[in-house]
Parts: sequence; structure tokens; C-alpha cells
Amino acid sequence: MMRLLLEATPTDAGASASGSLLMTFVIYGVFILAIWFFLFRPQKKEQKRLAAMIAGLEIGDCVLTTSGFIGIVIDITDDTVIVEFGNNKNCRIPMEKHAISRVEKPGEA
Repeated sequence: MMRLLLEATPTDAGASASGSLLMTFVIYGVFILAIWFFLFRPQKKEQKRLAAMIAGLEIGDCVLTTSGFIGIVIDITDDTVIVEFGNNKNCRIPMEKHAISRVEKPGEA
């Protein structure tokens, strides 16, 4: 009887170790999935939204730059836009498209 118990113990320990290893992989998988879901997915959505906003940019649109300036787009090239700032209409600054954080169309409130 004692011999039977001693022979059964190593098999149970081996099964327990492989089950523990499987559980570790499952926990790591869930953790990586949670990081992707809460960190990377929203960032990709925001990048797509900004890319669509810049793709729809037109002359006459009111823009807010990442530095906080509000101006009107007066010219668009491949990578840059020329934005007119202020009331005097003399302050025209070329800037990169990725420096635009918000676009408002002329008819929007």
C-alpha cells in the first residue's frame, strides 16, 4: 500500500507542475491582451481620427494648432499648410500638418 502511494505522488506532482505552467501562460496572455485593449487600441483610434481630419482639411477651415494658436487655412501643400493668424491678416505662418490638433469647418459652431 505504501509503495502504491509513493508511485502515485510523482505523477500528481508532474501534472500539477504542467497545470501551473499552463495557468502562468494564460495569466500572461490575459495581461498582454488587457494592455493592448486599454493602451494601444485607443491610441490607434485617435491616430486614425487625426489622419482623417487632416485628410479632409480644406482652405478656409479654422484650425487649432498643438501650440494653442487658432487660425484660418489659406494654402495647403503635401506636408505643410499656411495658416493666417490674428485680425490684421498679415501673420501667415507655414506649419506642418501634424501640428494641427482640431479642425472646424466654416459652417460649424
